[in-house]
Amino acid sequence: MSTVSDQSSGNIESDDLPLSKRSSAKAHSMGLTSATALVIGSIVGTGVFTMPAVLAGAGTMGIVVLAVIAVGAMLLAVLFGQLTKRIPNSDGGVYAYARHEFGDFAGYLVGWCYWIQSWAGNAAIVASWVFYVDALFNFSHPSGMENWGIAMVGLWIPAVINLAGVRQMAWFQNVTVVLKFLPLLFVGVVGWFFIQKANFGPFNASGGSLYSAIGIAAGVALFSFIGVEAAAVSAKRVRDPRTNVMRASVLGTVASALLYVLVTAVVMGLVAHHTLVNTGSPFVNAFQTMFPHSAWAGRFIAGLAVVSGLGALICWTLIVTETSRAIAQDDLFPRQFAWADKNGTAWFGILVGTALPSLLMFWRYSTSSGLTVFTYLVDLSVVTVAIPYFFSAIAQLTFLVSRRRRVEGWRLARDLAIAGTSVLFSMWVTFASGYQVVYQALVVLLIGLVLYAFMNARRERLGEIAEPVDNPAEL
Repeated sequence: MSTVSDQSSGNIESDDLPLSKRSSAKAHSMGLTSATALVIGSIVGTGVFTMPAVLAGAGTMGIVVLAVIAVGAMLLAVLFGQLTKRIPNSDGGVYAYARHEFGDFAGYLVGWCYWIQSWAGNAAIVASWVFYVDALFNFSHPSGMENWGIAMVGLWIPAVINLAGVRQMAWFQNVTVVLKFLPLLFVGVVGWFFIQKANFGPFNASGGSLYSAIGIAAGVALFSFIGVEAAAVSAKRVRDPRTNVMRASVLGTVASALLYVLVTAVVMGLVAHHTLVNTGSPFVNAFQTMFPHSAWAGRFIAGLAVVSGLGALICWTLIVTETSRAIAQDDLFPRQFAWADKNGTAWFGILVGTALPSLLMFWRYSTSSGLTVFTYLVDLSVVTVAIPYFFSAIAQLTFLVSRRRRVEGWRLARDLAIAGTSVLFSMWVTFASGYQVVYQALVVLLIGLVLYAFMNARRERLGEIAEPVDNPAEL
C-alpha cells in the first residue's frame, strides 16, 4: 500500500534519529468495499485451485477439517477486529499488537515470522499458479527450470504493479476478486448437479492414522485462510479502521469460507479420487467433467486461476512490503525497508520481498517438482504464521485479564472465549503441522534472532534504548 511521507524526498537517509520518532501522514485510501476485497483477494488466491487435490490425499475427512479451520479463521477475524479497535492506527497488524503488549523483542519476533511467512507464502501461491499456466498453454511435462521461469513472471508482475502505487493496485485487485469469486461460486453451486458418489474417496485416504490425515488436511486448509488479517495489517490505510477492519475481516472470511467448503466438496465429487490426488490443477478436470464436449472449459478455468493468482500475489506483495516497512520504521529492521519513493511506495521492501521467493523457487524447482513443491511451501508458511496468530491471541488475552480492560459481564466472557479459542487454535495448527516442519520453522526463527542481536546493539549505540548495566570487573 502506498503511503505519503512527511519528508520531502520520501526517503529515510539520516542515521542519527530513530525512525520510531518520525511522523508520517498516511493516506487512508480504502473504504469497506476495498478492504473487504483486500481480505478476499488475500485469502482466495490460487491455493483454492490446488487445495482439493491436497485434501483428497487426506480423504473426505478433509472437508470436515476445512470447516473446522474455517470456524477458527472466523474467530481470528473477530480477534483482529477487536485488536484494531484498541490500536486503530497500528502499522503492521500482528507485529504492532505484539509490540504494543509485550515490547520490542516480542514485536520483532512476530514481525520476523510474519514477514517470512508472507514472502514464503508468495512462493507457495506462485507454485500453484504455475500448474494453471501450464494447463492454460498446454505445456506438457515442463522442466523445473521452465516452471521457474513461469514463476518469475507471476512474482514480478505484481511487484511492478505495487511499485506503480496504491490506486493502480486497488483497481486491479477489485477486478480480480470479481473475476475469480463468481466463477468459483458457479462451480460450487452448479457443480452439485454433476457429482457422482463413486468419485469421493475414503474418509481417511492418507494410509496412516486419522491424526496424520488431519495434519495433511490442516496444513493446506489453514494456508488457504492466511490473509484473514490483511485488513488489520493495512489498518492505517483503511478509512475508519475501528469499524471497517472488523467488518472487512469478518465479511471477507465468511464469504471465503463458504466458497471454500462448497467448491472443495463439489470438486471431490466431480473428479475421480485417483485422478484428483495426482493433479495440480483439479479445477481443469472438474470443468471438463461439467462440460465434457467443450474444448474451452479447461482453458477457461485455467485462465481464471491465472488471473486469481495474480490478484492474490498483488495483495501479498503489498502485505510483505507493509510488514517490513512497519518494523523498519520502528528501527527493529534494516532501515532500507522503510525507504520510499516520491509517491511513498516502499520500493526496497518490494524488491527484496520479491527477490527472496524468486530464489526460494529456484532452489525448490531444482530439487523437487509438482505438488511436492507446493506442499513444502504451504507447510513452511503455516507454521511461521501460526506464531503471529498465537501472539495476537495472547496479546488480547493479556488485555482482558488486566485492569486496563473496559469490558464487563457477558461481553468479557465472550471476548475471553474468542481469545482463548484463538490461542488453542494456533497451538493446534502448530502441533498438526508435524515435527519436520516445526523444526524447519524453528531454524528460521533462530536466524531472525541473530539479526535482532545486531539491530539491538545498533539501537544501544545510537542511544535509542538504554544499555544493560553489566557487573563491574573484579578489583
